[in-house]
Amino acid sequence: MTQSIRVTAGLVVIGDEILSGRTQDANIAYLAKWLNEEGVALNEVRIVGDDRLAIIEAVNALRERCDYCFTTGGIGPTHDDITVDAVAGAFDVEVVYNEEALQMLATYYGPQELTEARKRMARVPDGGGLVRNPKSSAPGVRKDNVFMLAGIPGIMRGMLEGLRGELAGAEPMLSDAVTVFAPESEMAEGLAAIQDAHPEVSIGSYPFFRRGQIGAELVVRSTNVDNIPPVLAAIRRAAEAIDAEWVDGEATA
Repeated sequence: MTQSIRVTAGLVVIGDEILSGRTQDANIAYLAKWLNEEGVALNEVRIVGDDRLAIIEAVNALRERCDYCFTTGGIGPTHDDITVDAVAGAFDVEVVYNEEALQMLATYYGPQELTEARKRMARVPDGGGLVRNPKSSAPGVRKDNVFMLAGIPGIMRGMLEGLRGELAGAEPMLSDAVTVFAPESEMAEGLAAIQDAHPEVSIGSYPFFRRGQIGAELVVRSTNVDNIPPVLAAIRRAAEAIDAEWVDGEATA
């Protein structure tokens, strides 16, 4: 059996407001789905505050461990937007102004309104470039395999569209699910046997309690759509063997 290439990414979510609970992150799930569409698996997420050393540590760990490292937050015009400075520190380079970004900002705000604070949004680690944003004038920043995106969800999503097709991804992971209304413990032995018989897929079990019922959503994932139906069928048979009710889920990308 040919082993599928696996391309991975890590994410550093930056912001004191996330850690304090004042702001709820809305970017992790969106980025994970977007990456999957590009054939990249989100492997790890770290949440750190507006602390330069913490950002450097997280970025260095994830950019070395994964093919790509993304950050969200901290690239705005205020004093506590320090992501560019921290990433420059991670690469041990200086921070410089990007002339193209300066021109974009001057066009958007007008030359007279391009304040020193707004110029901060044109700063990049030396040797870095821009992430295009077809939805607004605000670009993201790229340095090697690190992509610095906005924390505001709408702007972050525009920056991702500027990266559409730019990443060297593998085949997207496909999935489908069966929901079984039985405790995980009653399905565990059968699931282990199914997984052993089908190493070409991964089976995830996600327990729930809703409407007075205990159950688990059993998600089958593979890059080959033909690998999924036989495993779903085996799960249904395992559920029937313990007299458990089951319903099919919906296929997702």
